Amino acid sequence: MAHGIIYNHLDLPQVLVVRPPDSFSLYQSQYSHKFHFLKAWESPVPLDQFLSTNARNVQALLSCGRFPINVDLLRLLPSLRLVVTPSAGLNHIDLSECHSRGVAVANAGSVACCDVADLAVGLFIDVLRKISAADRYVMQGLWASKTSYPLGSKLKGKRIGIVGLGSIGQEVAKRLEAFGCSISYNSRNQKKSFSYPFYSNVVELSANSDALVICCGLSDQTHRLINKEVLLALGKEGVLINVGRGAIIDEKEMVQCLVQGDIGGAGLDVFENEPNVPKELFALDNVVLSPHRGAFTPETLTSMREIAVGNLEAFFSNKPLLSQVIDD
Repeated sequence: MAHGIIYNHLDLPQVLVVRPPDSFSLYQSQYSHKFHFLKAWESPVPLDQFLSTNARNVQALLSCGRFPINVDLLRLLPSLRLVVTPSAGLNHIDLSECHSRGVAVANAGSVACCDVADLAVGLFIDVLRKISAADRYVMQGLWASKTSYPLGSKLKGKRIGIVGLGSIGQEVAKRLEAFGCSISYNSRNQKKSFSYPFYSNVVELSANSDALVICCGLSDQTHRLINKEVLLALGKEGVLINVGRGAIIDEKEMVQCLVQGDIGGAGLDVFENEPNVPKELFALDNVVLSPHRGAFTPETLTSMREIAVGNLEAFFSNKPLLSQVIDD
């Protein structure tokens, strides 16, 4: 019920939901008068059977980042014309397959870029100044029994190498410049509107940086882009920050470099096989871990939800999408 009117779901546009995105209950409570959500995960029958029976005429799909939108799924949805994901990341969606089938894709755009940048900077400061490790030191009662605690490192003057100078990378650069850091970057293309030094080779960027901040998306080109050569170029005092995707880094090589002291530390919000995190990292005081929360604040979740719903409303009203992804 909404505004005193009882709606028959048969009269509402259908939106397929294979797996629920974060806060899906709010989609239902706030928008069930606008859309009939087909909740595939609630069905006891196998997914392919459910889709063949209930979703052959579905034109719109609301995605979450944990379920792949690939050719196997798309071939079961012959009428599909729109995939909406409330996230900025697109690595779970086969964009070329969607394009070839005439399926538009819309995401959250840059709505989360400030939150992700905030966390990247927070992780960096935490690693440099040993905040989380110092907290454990005090909480465990060690301050009274030991005479000194290892010194942290100064933030001002650090050379920051940003991998991916998109909306998130630009916000990271803005924040760290304010702390007195110098910025260089690697990206798919040189950004003529920025005067930061550009490195087409990420190994060279790493060799000329005190910290690498990974802000790019995951693609075939960036999969394990941060390999052993890049990590060794960063050096024994270098810090690695990742708020992109876990598989951009060769995780096994990173763990080995951290355990052996080949790099100075890491702040990680993303991992290759989430929620599984390499256990070797748990014992390291120079590593700060976060459970992929970069984009998730109450304010941004609300904005993501509003953009997702706005895209659905635009689609069913034959209006331009608010944040269509252009597959380049």
